[in-house]
Amino acid sequence: MPETIETKTSSRVSLSGLSLIQKISAGYAAMALFTAAALVFSSYNIYRSTNITRSIASNELPVISALIELRTSLLSQESFAGKYAILKDPAFIDLFHQRQAEALASLDLLGKGKPTADLKQLNGLYLAYQKAAEDLFAGHTGSTAPMRSSALKLLNAVDASYLKRKDMLKLVLSRADEQQKQTIWWTVAISCTGFLLAIGVAPFVTYRTFGAIRELQSATHRIAAGDFDYNPKVPSGDEISELARDFTRMAARLKVLEQMSLDASPLTRLPGNFAIERVLEERLQSGEPFAFCYADLDNFKPYGDHYGYAKGSELLRLTGDLIQAAMKEHGGSEGFVGHVGGDDFVMVIPVDRISSLCEAVIRDFNAEVLNHYSPEDLGRGGIEGCDRYGVHRFFPVITISIAVIICGRDQYSSAVDIARAAAKVKDSAKEKPGSKYLIGTPDKVTA
Repeated sequence: MPETIETKTSSRVSLSGLSLIQKISAGYAAMALFTAAALVFSSYNIYRSTNITRSIASNELPVISALIELRTSLLSQESFAGKYAILKDPAFIDLFHQRQAEALASLDLLGKGKPTADLKQLNGLYLAYQKAAEDLFAGHTGSTAPMRSSALKLLNAVDASYLKRKDMLKLVLSRADEQQKQTIWWTVAISCTGFLLAIGVAPFVTYRTFGAIRELQSATHRIAAGDFDYNPKVPSGDEISELARDFTRMAARLKVLEQMSLDASPLTRLPGNFAIERVLEERLQSGEPFAFCYADLDNFKPYGDHYGYAKGSELLRLTGDLIQAAMKEHGGSEGFVGHVGGDDFVMVIPVDRISSLCEAVIRDFNAEVLNHYSPEDLGRGGIEGCDRYGVHRFFPVITISIAVIICGRDQYSSAVDIARAAAKVKDSAKEKPGSKYLIGTPDKVTA
């Protein structure tokens, strides 16, 4: 009997008398277990989020992009067909068919996905629009009413499909955001359990995971709110950084799509008046000084009257291209190019980039414009034609005038004020011969 009691007591002492290293090891083992559970849970949900992002990038974004491209092509076709109906110039038929090829390519891209009722409707409406347009070009009808009716139905169908896809994208982003929140909550709960068992150790293990997930959650909110320039600061080397890169690529693509959906010019594909006004208001709100450059082609109207609409449109498109190229090289990351309409372009740049950018635009334009005159007209130095008042006179080779306004919140209160000031400086610039840029205000102008 005494031996039995002694044996049981010895057993209890050995179970409770763990050494310090064993207790520390047990604590680290518990921490490792819970941390591993948190990491597995986080990795699994990050994997799911990555799949969602890739699904958006491979499925939703191409469809939205194709719908925007289709709408842009349709507006261009409608414009060219309407001008043909008035002017009967075969050049507009060629331009119409060029845009028609782009529209068919967009429809073909939409058809690569899962067949839908929307796609079937779009194809049917576009066939009806094509037939109405070809009837107009063939002279079977002298009225543009059937074609305009078909175009209106088609544009409404495209807009409805675009809005539907956009709503689907918002729903997917909302679900991804909710998943991120659930991931954070459960990861924190599991990790805190391990932290309580080994205080001071778990945070070092899970710090990077938590920080990356919070950053990605912030990126989700910002992208959903329209901040497409936000770049998640996630260290590279793992699945989280891959997801961050997917977010960045998705944001960049969404930004492009948003700009394309604005009032971009069908000819130059540059942002139009609405986008220009928005950029100016944002720059004014920032309080940082910037330069607003208003570029205008001198003697462009007589050129268009002399060589025709198609040649004039080609020169405008190439002018937009060379301004964009000069902006990429000299304008910096904050540069912006817009097309007001006709032969008027705008550039928004940092103040210290004025000279390099304007000189590059003038140099490149002066070299390019010579390729758009006949040798005979170049030999004479220009063309004969009538000005806007009907007076016949000689017009030199087209030049470019750039009016530059230094802007800040203290000088101008709105985009309208800037536009008025730039117009007055532009009038002063056009009074001087040749291509040039002038910097100043309406009452003080310097070359």
